Amino acid sequence: MARQTFDEYLMELARVASRRSTCERKHVGAVIAKDRFVVSTGYNGSIAGLAHCDDVGHLMEDGHCVRTVHAEANAIVQAARHGKSVENGTIYVTSSPCWPCFRLIANAGIRRIVYDEFYRDERIFEAAKELGLELVALADLTENI
Repeated sequence: MARQTFDEYLMELARVASRRSTCERKHVGAVIAKDRFVVSTGYNGSIAGLAHCDDVGHLMEDGHCVRTVHAEANAIVQAARHGKSVENGTIYVTSSPCWPCFRLIANAGIRRIVYDEFYRDERIFEAAKELGLELVALADLTENI
């Protein structure tokens, strides 16, 4: 077996983080790294201290469960709580960010987003281009290896 690239390795860690998700509608994991070192991880789950979807059901609004905090937001929040800068970092996400999470990522100063599967929101592509933020599918990085 060939040695994984850092992008593959860090995405694998995001996949592991997704297994902690507490909303079975979509398990998503995120890892923020700087200089190839993990700064923070996150997964989609309820607000700390409140009931989980898996235990009490979903809180649905407009077809979305709003009980959970998204993986990307949780990873940014965890870094902030522990005094870790994410500026100029890379976030690895098992699904491409929704529009609200994309905005958080951009405003946190993260410069690169690597995602495993495309999920729903095409607005992120144009915004990333305008911002000079690198937004790439992992498959695009690994197909030429």
